[in-house]
Amino acid sequence: MFPYHTIILVDDDPINNLINKRLIAKLQVTERVEDYLEAEKALARIQEIDKEKKVLILLDINMPVMNGWDFLNFYNLNLPDRKDKIVMLSSSIDFQDRKKAFTYKQVETFLEKPLTVEKMKSIL
Repeated sequence: MFPYHTIILVDDDPINNLINKRLIAKLQVTERVEDYLEAEKALARIQEIDKEKKVLILLDINMPVMNGWDFLNFYNLNLPDRKDKIVMLSSSIDFQDRKKAFTYKQVETFLEKPLTVEKMKSIL
């Protein structure tokens, strides 16, 4: 049995998603890793997953169309009963971004890219 039913990567960089997917696969912590270049598509998929399933969402901040903050605002308004674990995974080193991330109750932690085995283990 895996700690997570699904891990969802939300990042507009396909190379980051590919690297992170491979890293997560090596750790064998989920049966399913899904990546989305667009936050809207990730939100649509999240809504399809049974809210009782354990889901980990690795969310980038800076994305076109819908950024990480817009994602969190939508999530708070439309998915308040979900118990997903959201981790901000961003290249931003701005303290204000980190501070803002923790104003969202669903955000467990804030990690700076790149994702590493050690960082992944720290959020499991």
